[in-house]
Amino acid sequence: MTTFATATPSALEIPDTPDRARMRRETGARLRASMSDQGVDALILLNNSNVVYATGASWPLGDAGVSHVERPVAVVVAGDPWPHLFLPFREGASEESDLPSDHLHGPVYLEFDEGVAAFAGLLRDIVPGGATVAVDECTGAMMRAPHLLFPGSPPRDAAAVIGPAKLIKTKDELSCIRTACRITERAMVDVQAALSPGRRQIDLSASFVRRAFELGATATMLDAIWQVMPERKQDGVWTTHGDLALPLLTSERELAAGDVLWTDVSITYGGYCSDFGRTWIVGETPTARQQAQFDQWRHIMTAVLDAVRPGNTGADLTAAAIAANGGARPWLPHFYLSHGIGVSAAEMPMLGTDLGQEYDEGFVLQPGMVLVFEPVVWEDGTGGYRSEEIVVITEEGWTALTDYPYAPYGN
Repeated sequence: MTTFATATPSALEIPDTPDRARMRRETGARLRASMSDQGVDALILLNNSNVVYATGASWPLGDAGVSHVERPVAVVVAGDPWPHLFLPFREGASEESDLPSDHLHGPVYLEFDEGVAAFAGLLRDIVPGGATVAVDECTGAMMRAPHLLFPGSPPRDAAAVIGPAKLIKTKDELSCIRTACRITERAMVDVQAALSPGRRQIDLSASFVRRAFELGATATMLDAIWQVMPERKQDGVWTTHGDLALPLLTSERELAAGDVLWTDVSITYGGYCSDFGRTWIVGETPTARQQAQFDQWRHIMTAVLDAVRPGNTGADLTAAAIAANGGARPWLPHFYLSHGIGVSAAEMPMLGTDLGQEYDEGFVLQPGMVLVFEPVVWEDGTGGYRSEEIVVITEEGWTALTDYPYAPYGN
């Protein structure tokens, strides 16, 4: 169970089962309010996670080789309570979404000039003339025909609309995220129990994916990571920044006794993601130095969580982590102390990155935000320690969405 000695989490009522109709009403209202704030009349969304957020339709992209062609597309128009959804396969579309039939459409192929021309014709019946349009992605074919898709003025960046809308989660979104986390953690119990010398990394992946889908996962968000960490940085993979490499692809490598594994997996439930990270040791218990690293990690996490409350900033969190780690940043240089999570495994905000101190200082914590914390403690000769915790900010402080033990280091 996730517990921290001095941090005092606050209670939050999260439904066991999400009310999807209510969730879509509330997220739709947030999205249209953000459109109004940004002066945007219509959104064209190609990014799969953005389509999930805007429409409620979860459409896993199972074949990476064609996912850029056979993918859903959403069009959101201010004043229309229903988004338009273009699905790769019209058959069964009603099972993917409760949108009205006149808002459900067949496939569009925006990688091709002919597809863009056909889509432009459809847009004329959906988006009012002279509308200010924002788009999250532009394919090559779209960039070759801006006069067809955006006749009034160049499109704006939809990230400025989608990002703020996603920041505050509804209670049903929290229910989806927590369910995704519970599925992940239940599957991980079986994987960790079977961890032993001679097992291959891909065997762990196969066990995890099978069990996660048995428990109700909708899709996997990334290839599961079971990275064997080097004892010393200089023994690891070369990196441009001179620090540790993470993540490295899972392979058929057989695990050996004493291997230190940094795990990282993510699945979705109803379009919303989990994120799981722990450090495991294959077939052995931690040495005194390794146990001390875990204790230091826990000290850092406690200090950070003590600073999690509405009104504090991202800079307050990074400062707490650095102070607890003796003045050094306890996270990898190409990652972050914390990131958001929702329909993507890593959403804004990303705190402690090259966005800089000004960004961290300007990001103010609010109730309903969900943050993933992943500090790292490293000492040559040990393999290091890394774990992840997910919390939602409440009116009084925070409450945890993760609940997995730290074995073999502790409970």
